[in-house]
Amino acid sequence: MIYSLQIYFMLFMSYSFLGWCIEVILKFIQYKRFINRGFLIGPWLPIYGWGALLITILLQKYSNDPIALFALGMIICAILEYFTSYLLEKIFKARWWDYSTKKFNINGRVCLETMIPFGLCGLLIINYTNPFLLNIYSLLNDNVLKIITLIILIIYIIDNVLSFNLLFLIRKDTKLLERDNTEELFNIRKKIKSKELLLRRLLNAFPSFSIITNLIEKSHDIIKKKDKK
Repeated sequence: MIYSLQIYFMLFMSYSFLGWCIEVILKFIQYKRFINRGFLIGPWLPIYGWGALLITILLQKYSNDPIALFALGMIICAILEYFTSYLLEKIFKARWWDYSTKKFNINGRVCLETMIPFGLCGLLIINYTNPFLLNIYSLLNDNVLKIITLIILIIYIIDNVLSFNLLFLIRKDTKLLERDNTEELFNIRKKIKSKELLLRRLLNAFPSFSIITNLIEKSHDIIKKKDKK
């Protein structure tokens, strides 16, 4: 079944939110504290939204074949996770997650331990959560649904702009560190410091970003040394 772009967007945001909830609960169980997962500020993880959309669009015809639905859901989401990891690492020069210590992993980007839940999610999405969510959307007046969609879209865009701006500032900082450009580096550091709360949240969600934090801390040493000269 083909839905409107509005419905697809609402599904995307709904699953992004549900994915965020799942990650927060799992981290709370692991660390006994709240961790706002993801590199966006808001309560959503886009990779879950994209995965659910791919399953919705590509696998609806397998709703009566649970084995095929499970297997294909597992494969589709694993491919999505692999290439998302690859692209993020290429863009931001940091590994966002690493399954290298897990058994049956592929370059540390995906592993069997996460692929099996992907397959189960495929079954849940097609047979249970999609019908439930679509039923909720159908209860809303078209104009109300449009207003809700527009508000969420605006908030989501603002979130992306703020979050990516911070990440690119960090990336620029590390490049300047390599070139030892103190003046530019100092200006970038001031901009990042003004967004320190967002940076702390990001590092809390992805400890692997400590690599970048170490580089930024080293930039302070360079500045101090040059100030003494």
